[in-house]
Amino acid sequence: MNVYKDHAVNFLQLIVAGEIDEAYAKYTSPELRHHNPYFPGDGESLKNAMKENDGKSPNKTLEVKQTIEEGERVMVYSHIKQNHEDLGAAVVHIFRFHEGKIVEMWDVGQPVPEESPNENGMF
Repeated sequence: MNVYKDHAVNFLQLIVAGEIDEAYAKYTSPELRHHNPYFPGDGESLKNAMKENDGKSPNKTLEVKQTIEEGERVMVYSHIKQNHEDLGAAVVHIFRFHEGKIVEMWDVGQPVPEESPNENGMF
């Protein structure tokens, strides 16, 4: 059963669609904490940053490439673009769920280069 995987992907899709309040209300715990080094570690700070990003990049896209669920932890590997012309970035989001809600979150990303010697690509 992969319930948390679906919740994690739906959360990210709502964020990218600009439905940040809905994503938080539906999928996060009030005790959410995160590990993004650019913002304070509470959920509200991250939510505000997501809203700011949505204002700057309302046409961003998310294409999920792979998900892994193990117990209450989910990893989502995706290709995120800030706009359609952007090469984007490979991003890994890691979620920890408790009682059906996201209580902890990590994200790491790597920009997609214009050229790469790797014939396999990033995805």
